[in-house]
Amino acid sequence: MSQVKAIIGLGNPGADYEATRHNAGAWLVEAVARQAGGELRPEKKFLGLHARVQFEGHDLHLLNPTTFMNRSGAAVAALCQFFRITPDELLVAHDELDLPPGTARYKQGGGHGGHNGLRDTISALGNERGFHRLRVGIGHPGDSRQVTHYVLGRPGKAEHGAIEAAIDECLATLPLALAGDWARAMNRLHSFSA
Repeated sequence: MSQVKAIIGLGNPGADYEATRHNAGAWLVEAVARQAGGELRPEKKFLGLHARVQFEGHDLHLLNPTTFMNRSGAAVAALCQFFRITPDELLVAHDELDLPPGTARYKQGGGHGGHNGLRDTISALGNERGFHRLRVGIGHPGDSRQVTHYVLGRPGKAEHGAIEAAIDECLATLPLALAGDWARAMNRLHSFSA
């Protein structure tokens, strides 16, 4: 299995969206940057905020696209082309409606599940779906007609705390994943619930 060279955090740019549930993937990448002592900086050629960091002995590119969620793929494709990163060397972090806040899951491959950021990323990678995903649970509003309003809304204090705890657990399991020990990373992360 190939080694992860880049972690992408899906979200929407700007202060209006910063604290919304849809940015849970971007929060994860920000947390990795903080822990690695790196700083995400605007990088025009990658259409996003980029940092190159050493994380637990691994050389990693971090990228939070600033293209808005439904255009995330352009940023991902630009980074991949520039650094010759293949889709199976990507870990894409994103919010997940089908998981409750306080949980997160690793996954490899699959469809987009209605997630516009994943849909655009798959398309921009030439319909290559084999990249790794890190699904950060945000819960579901219970009615599909409320999903857009829900993901663009801010979580309450307890809910936000649960999402942060899940992100902390993601950081704790990330060294295992980066070392290629996906089974142990999954075993630990998938049994965690805040």
